[in-house]
Amino acid sequence: MNTITVELINNKAMQLLQDLEALHIIRLHEPEVTPKIKLSEKYRGILSKEDGIDLNKHTDQMRSEWNNI
Repeated sequence: MNTITVELINNKAMQLLQDLEALHIIRLHEPEVTPKIKLSEKYRGILSKEDGIDLNKHTDQMRSEWNNI
């Protein structure tokens, strides 16, 4: 048994694939859904507390500079 990935270009193709599945010629699998991870969770703990404070200060400084323009 071989597994392939198919990109559907026309909506009618899905109906054709479903018909082939009904005839037991192919088996369709639902696409795997990966849970979306929040960026805050993904990058938690990468910066030290001191680096985080410095980054916040720098960000605040940059924002105030943009507001002064």
